Amino acid sequence: MLRIVSFDIVFQEVPNEVTLALNISGCPHRCEGCHSSHLWEDTGEELTQELLQGLLQQHKYAATCVCFMGGDQAPEQVMQLCRTVKTYNLKTAWYSGFQTLPKGLDISDLDYLKLGPYVAAKGGLKSPLTNQRLYRKTGNTDNGWEDITAVFWKK
Repeated sequence: MLRIVSFDIVFQEVPNEVTLALNISGCPHRCEGCHSSHLWEDTGEELTQELLQGLLQQHKYAATCVCFMGGDQAPEQVMQLCRTVKTYNLKTAWYSGFQTLPKGLDISDLDYLKLGPYVAAKGGLKSPLTNQRLYRKTGNTDNGWEDITAVFWKK
């Protein structure tokens, strides 16, 4: 079961999108140095279809994208919720700490995917040394996904 701790409209997590970011608790990775360690515990309100639909109704004119920040303990449920988001004509994103996706996971309803655990010595997406990667669905390169991590790096 997924639980939401908080949400906000953000502008930096997904390039060129106004994003409704949903902070999901119960992170199984517990990366050393994590800036969101408050999301390790299984706290917050259950993220049901009804709760998500209420948030989407409330923010459908403010956001162009919905990003699930976590949810690695139930990836199939994240993908089910992405299908709901798509019915509102919004883009979808998932920030996951997985290094690679679970086998057989259907990500066809995702538009953006961040993969990789946080490694303090390498930094987050803003660091050119990062092990994390942000991908955008393109439909025409690398099996339909393009690595866009470099957009976070200052030139």
